[in-house]
Amino acid sequence: MVTLRESAVGLFGRRLAQALPVMLLATLLAFGLLKLVPGDIAVTLAGDNASDQRIAEIRQLYGLDKAFLTQYAEWLWKVVQGDLSRSLLTGEAVLVSIERCLPATLLIVVLAMVFSVLIGAPLGVLAASRQGSWIDSAVMSVGSLGVAIPNFWLAMLLIATLALERGWFPVTGSVAFSQDPLRAIHHAVLPALALAAGGVAEISRQLRGALIELLSSQQVRTLHAKGLSPMAILWKHGLRNVGINLLTVITLLANRMLAATVVIEAVFAVPGMGSLIVNAALQRDFPVVQGVILVMVGIVLLLNLTADMLYGRIDPRVR
Repeated sequence: MVTLRESAVGLFGRRLAQALPVMLLATLLAFGLLKLVPGDIAVTLAGDNASDQRIAEIRQLYGLDKAFLTQYAEWLWKVVQGDLSRSLLTGEAVLVSIERCLPATLLIVVLAMVFSVLIGAPLGVLAASRQGSWIDSAVMSVGSLGVAIPNFWLAMLLIATLALERGWFPVTGSVAFSQDPLRAIHHAVLPALALAAGGVAEISRQLRGALIELLSSQQVRTLHAKGLSPMAILWKHGLRNVGINLLTVITLLANRMLAATVVIEAVFAVPGMGSLIVNAALQRDFPVVQGVILVMVGIVLLLNLTADMLYGRIDPRVR
């Protein structure tokens, strides 16, 4: 047991060491790309009719007159200390804005992943166990439809039918999970469903393909020869062997859903990370944009790191 624990700690250390350069590159891109945006942020802050002296004062006040590498080094040092700077427009700490908006985004993504797995996995297993039947064709048709339908169009359809017509769910807005968990989940159901359509399709199709390939292998034919029933082979051996494939799909889906929340939050007027970064970008509030990008990249790296650690638990051969 001690050996396994030390091995897990060593694996975590190696994965973390590999993630640090990626995180450093992400900080450079988050800081540098915004500098390429046309226009002068000092002019925006000072106003269109500001004098050259006022613009120079603004540029000096926010350190915009310094060299790029100096600005980046100072910003990175603050980030390492847990300071993501302050909004240029409101003066609020960026970290405070993120702490306020991040829970709403995470709730939608987590709920969408739950819907994707609970619906997509059974559909994939059902299609694989009924390969070539009308059930298989129906599941694949649903999967193709889920991939083809745009999230924003499905979101508006859900609002029109389940919110406005039926009145089952709120149309817009959100509730903090810490204040009222049930109401928070109730508000997040429709955004999560709109986000989960592609996830259901992806998981069902990928799981079906992996199971069909496995069920046609020599290993499964040997299990058939030993007298095991098809359902026992499917549930006891099939799902265990495709666990890594399923985990990979889930991790990639979670990463994509984090990015897709920008559109979903706009449709449902959810004050999450997507709304925060869009509003900040439109107002050229660069510290907020940089902070949001940095946090989202960190979440993605954490998801990937967690998946790497789980690979070894699912199949020790990949350690």
